[in-house]
Amino acid sequence: MNLTARENMRCLADDNFFSLMTPKKTDDQTHTTKEQINTEELVRNCFEKFLKNYLKDSELPFLDKNFHSKFLQRGIRNLPSSFECLDSSQPWICYWILHSLYLLNTDFSEELIDEVAKFLDTCQNETGGFGGGPGQISHLATTYAAVNALCNLNSDRALKIIKLKPLLSWIKSLILDNGGMRMHTDGEEDVRGAYCAISVAKLCNLEQFEPQLFDKVIGWILSCQTYEGGFGATPFNEAHGGYSFCALAALKLLGKEKKCDIEKLTYWLVNKQMKFEGGFQGRTNKLVDSCYSFWQGGMFPIIHSVLILEALQEYILVCCQANYGGIIDKPGKNRDYYHTCYGLSGLSVSQYCMDNTVNICGNDESLLNRTHPLFNIGFEGANRAINYFKDHPILISE
Repeated sequence: MNLTARENMRCLADDNFFSLMTPKKTDDQTHTTKEQINTEELVRNCFEKFLKNYLKDSELPFLDKNFHSKFLQRGIRNLPSSFECLDSSQPWICYWILHSLYLLNTDFSEELIDEVAKFLDTCQNETGGFGGGPGQISHLATTYAAVNALCNLNSDRALKIIKLKPLLSWIKSLILDNGGMRMHTDGEEDVRGAYCAISVAKLCNLEQFEPQLFDKVIGWILSCQTYEGGFGATPFNEAHGGYSFCALAALKLLGKEKKCDIEKLTYWLVNKQMKFEGGFQGRTNKLVDSCYSFWQGGMFPIIHSVLILEALQEYILVCCQANYGGIIDKPGKNRDYYHTCYGLSGLSVSQYCMDNTVNICGNDESLLNRTHPLFNIGFEGANRAINYFKDHPILISE
């Protein structure tokens, strides 16, 4: 194991670290610039507090796995009552919590596996796909979340609930003549839909029945790349971190990643990492946000580029851990399952290098399980699903 010494942290090694901050506010600055300065001040407070605490405890920083796990365990135990404020995102909450627990190396009991699988089955429609909750229409985003959650359980019993034949028919019905994909029947066209559909199809091995399923989709995804280098939701839209990951991961899953402009994408991507905070912004002139540690950071393993690992890990460990568990967007924000999932996913991506060495910022106990950079689920769960559906082709006719 190759561990990076915590003394390599920028805030410890560079006496001029705080000089990276944007100059103070002036009356002629835009609202965007003032928001950026306010955010940097909050981040500075986090780093200054860390530096004082480090003098007392040289084992800092560390990921407080115990608090984060308790926060997540409370959420999963309250299924589905914990979804009241996000009624149409119930499979997402399920996936965010389960994947976060997996990253924290939490074992799933047989009872939990059965309860989650049973609940997600109530979100599945006979016509194919999963809705945001029981009785809701099927949507590619919640179908992706449900399949990912079931794969993360790493159990054949969980995988068996997926109805393959209607799922395949439903996905086919969402592909437009121009290659774009709707998010749901008669819904909006969006590159997220392409990624969600391709990810689900790969995990469930649907292409064994339809080898040319996504042939038309490739060209449409490529048309979403912008002059900046990133990808927008649809052609001619602004480059965005989440959409860029979806586009690149979808192309990679189809073996067509070299068809996009990798050099321009890489240039855009490295310029989205904030020089002072260390985390990523999702779009040009936007604020840092921990969820983009995966959406942006997750692209680096795909394009074999160089990620400033210590800076990204510093931001999550020092600035984004809520006091009583959970990951926040940025200092001053509240914790939630979404940012906990993608903040931990980005931390995991940054800890594991392409050559299989490990790079940890801070305490060695902060090491997480490794997440698959294309599906963002555990490698074990992804491989089990792919092998399971490869070995059970008869399910498509059931």
